[in-house]
Amino acid sequence: MDDSVGDRSTSDVVVRLRTKDGRDEWLYCHSHILTEQSKYFADRLSEKWPTCQILDSRNCVEVFCLESTFDYHVNLLRLLYVITDIPTDDLWNDVRTVLGILRVAFDLECKNIISACVNYLEAVPWEEDEEEEILKVIPHMGSEVEPILARLQPVNSSLIRQIFLSALRVATLSPFSNINDLKPSAQEQLEYMLVEDDDAPLLMADAEIKLEVNECVKSLLKTFNSLLEIVLDPVHSDGKERNMQVLVFCLTDLAWMCRILKRLETMKELVSNWIDASNKIVKVVEQASVASEIIDTRVGIVEVLAKVLEAIKHGSVILPTSKRLHMVKVWLPFVRTTKSLIDSLANNGADDPKLKIDSDVWELLESAFVSIILALPSGEQAEIITEWLQNQHVIRYPDLTEAFEVWCYRSKVAKRRLSLVGDNPGTTGTSFQPSA
Repeated sequence: MDDSVGDRSTSDVVVRLRTKDGRDEWLYCHSHILTEQSKYFADRLSEKWPTCQILDSRNCVEVFCLESTFDYHVNLLRLLYVITDIPTDDLWNDVRTVLGILRVAFDLECKNIISACVNYLEAVPWEEDEEEEILKVIPHMGSEVEPILARLQPVNSSLIRQIFLSALRVATLSPFSNINDLKPSAQEQLEYMLVEDDDAPLLMADAEIKLEVNECVKSLLKTFNSLLEIVLDPVHSDGKERNMQVLVFCLTDLAWMCRILKRLETMKELVSNWIDASNKIVKVVEQASVASEIIDTRVGIVEVLAKVLEAIKHGSVILPTSKRLHMVKVWLPFVRTTKSLIDSLANNGADDPKLKIDSDVWELLESAFVSIILALPSGEQAEIITEWLQNQHVIRYPDLTEAFEVWCYRSKVAKRRLSLVGDNPGTTGTSFQPSA
């Protein structure tokens, strides 16, 4: 008859499992099984063990363990009896149990059990919490368990670049592509690869990466500009609704691309294109006839515009005065009208998620307008602030109070401040004159 754990009639050794909490269990085992499968037990039952001459010491082996690993110790002792008879694929049913048994097998030096655990853990999928537990346990166990961590090892930079560039092409596919369902994931992961959070970015963009990104930007902008022309062309009026939907998709892609370009510090081409197309973009909204088209398009435009104005505000893209003034004159009324429209719909009980633009976006737009206005010549500032003050009874957004206060201060002290420039020994004799 085959030996088994707990068979007192054939047992010649007791394994006594104990915890500091007082749990104490005697398992009747067989020395030839223990010594064959575990180096720890082979040493304990050897005549070389220091206590081997003590009466009954070779007939009882005490093993102290934690309460949390007690059941794993019991399971391991049972496995020692079957590890050579049952296919290892049939021994396990979940990652956490196998990981617990592996820890005990490592402590008791059970080579066959370790090998079976490693083969299982290396092959099966892990849940996120299981992966975290594996990372706590496995790295301290040496080379025997290294195959388990193969899926978590860093890959070389060339493979990362290949993944990035392949995902970039998916992320910027045409709205008419038949695999557009993959685009959101590709866009999300590309952004994640570039972000610096608790870990360094997965990819440091070099000239080649930036060149590839810029080519994708050009392709997106080409599609966007073509859509503007088509929507504004009366010849294509029959397909206008579909074209407007595609335009919204394109705006979503541009908003995502802005986040990528911001991280790469390469916003210039997109900003320049947006400025040149500003009048057409606004005209498209003005010509929209369906309410849903108007809202969807305005929301998409606001998302992109916020990133464009942010780049101008921070000087990431340097523009001449005429273009900065053009941006304010075109987009300040647009943003004002859009905010009023969305607030009105929300106040009337509309519960469309599209209406819920993040408050940070509105704050960014307001801050950007104030900064850009204050960087214009004082005369242009005065015209913009005057128009804002004259319409305060209907205008609630954006709030240009800060620009008004700074303009008042600068204007009042302008003559005195600039007259001092001519008295500075380090300047030429030409004095500065404030604008009228």
